[in-house]
Amino acid sequence: MHDHKDSERLASFADVLAGELPGTWSSTHHPSGHTEDLAALDERIWDLDLVADSLAEHPLRQAAVLSRPDGAQLVVLDRYDERGGFLIAAIAPRELPDEAYRGVPEPNGIAVADDPFLGAEQVAADLLHRYEAALAQVRHNALDALVPSQPDRLVLTWQPDGSLAAVPVGDTAVKVLVDNGFVRQEQTGIYRLSGDDTVEQARAVREAGRQLHAHGIATALQHPSGRIAPMAAAPTAAAPAPAASAARTSAARSR
Repeated sequence: MHDHKDSERLASFADVLAGELPGTWSSTHHPSGHTEDLAALDERIWDLDLVADSLAEHPLRQAAVLSRPDGAQLVVLDRYDERGGFLIAAIAPRELPDEAYRGVPEPNGIAVADDPFLGAEQVAADLLHRYEAALAQVRHNALDALVPSQPDRLVLTWQPDGSLAAVPVGDTAVKVLVDNGFVRQEQTGIYRLSGDDTVEQARAVREAGRQLHAHGIATALQHPSGRIAPMAAAPTAAAPAPAASAARTSAARSR
């Protein structure tokens, strides 16, 4: 069993660390019982070096997640060696497409001693700078992967997970998308419609197309091939979603 004292030690360290980092951060502890949260977190740790090596030998048993209001996140983990202390790594945003990470170096994590005040200085001086640079690049790449919309033309782009994404221009297009289930991603400003329920997705696309057409805004659909096809205001069905892509290699680790 996991040592209760170790759990309290990590949670306490992360709480103090969050209060010492520049900006506003909150800390959420995930003990060993949070198996689903830990599994999802393990896939998003943005590291292919020190932290990845540690996780390959010591599967994730607990963690603390530090979150900033703009969506930035860090993870604090136990360090299982004679030096003790903790490992701190960046967390890759879950909502950005796989293509956005291509060519972006991982902002690999760091090891810190069991001193949250010194640890905060190390994170602020090193990891945060590399993390924010990588975040800026993947956000930029995510926007570049979408065909830009115009005030009179909205382009919907298929994503590898079957969702649809758009960068609308103007309050009218934004309102129509939100009213029909598109969710704005704080990291990029992209509006995304889930493809988990393809019947509901098709209905939402039909209705959004009808409403946009009433406002004089045409709608087009970008297929995975890059070809852009005009979309009728009220199509009978949404185009079939592309197959989901392989897991993002820049954030995943080979065990």
